[in-house]
Amino acid sequence: MPSAPSTTDRRLIFLDFDGTLAEHGVIPPGHRETVRAARAAGHRIFLCTGRPWSMVTPDVRAQFDGIVAAAGGYVVIDGQVLLDLRYPDDLAAKALAWLDRHDSAYLLEAPDALYGPPGIDRRVVEIMTRPGQPRDERHQDTSDDILSVLRMQDDLSGVSFGKITCFDSQRSMAELCEHLGPEVLLLPTSVPDLGEASGELQLTAVHKAVGMGVVVDHLGATVDEVIAAGDGRNDQEMLEYAGVAIAVAGSNPDLLAVADHVMPGPRDDGLTVVFTELGLLAPAAQTGP
Repeated sequence: MPSAPSTTDRRLIFLDFDGTLAEHGVIPPGHRETVRAARAAGHRIFLCTGRPWSMVTPDVRAQFDGIVAAAGGYVVIDGQVLLDLRYPDDLAAKALAWLDRHDSAYLLEAPDALYGPPGIDRRVVEIMTRPGQPRDERHQDTSDDILSVLRMQDDLSGVSFGKITCFDSQRSMAELCEHLGPEVLLLPTSVPDLGEASGELQLTAVHKAVGMGVVVDHLGATVDEVIAAGDGRNDQEMLEYAGVAIAVAGSNPDLLAVADHVMPGPRDDGLTVVFTELGLLAPAAQTGP
């Protein structure tokens, strides 16, 4: 297991958002202070999220040295876009034709907005609240986050996007993934219990470690300087890439297997616990006044 860095080390720290940094889309006050203290100690902190840039609010962006968004496909540091990967036009057209043919409730995730067909706002809310659907705070939070940046239009053929999220369809997302071929990878959505007709479809060549690598190269750093924390399926490559990997307790076994450290979840100020253990916080933040 890698040794804990001393307070004189300067690390690049990549944090997943949902389930790691934030609980139901809200960053606990303790985690906000921990990020601030780690930056004050000289570390550079990056949000590394599956959410598109359009769903990362200005308030959240301001708390970090940079953002790796869209599951690694979109990277911004100091206002400069370093990476912006989108679906090729022919693959996008093939996906949209299939989704529309099977009456799918879907969103196209782009840096400027979420795009969907007319009525998708109503369908998302109905799916989240339909009879038999577990009452989970994540469902309401997801609906609210989507509606705040949603644009609906009849013709989506001109939309350039990096990822597709589908909430329901007449056919399974595995069928769509097979239809599109090896360029596309299917992952479960961050909202539980939506079934086989839901999922996130991202380009196979895009994952969080891709965006992290762009940051590391841009800053002239090395992988040994990288710390990463996550809890989801789309965090696997992220943790495998990092010099020090941190998984949230209760994550899937594959993620836990590559973790050097396991931290509590955001409800228990997990980042504060593990950052303190690793010596990442300024002395005042660790010892008090």
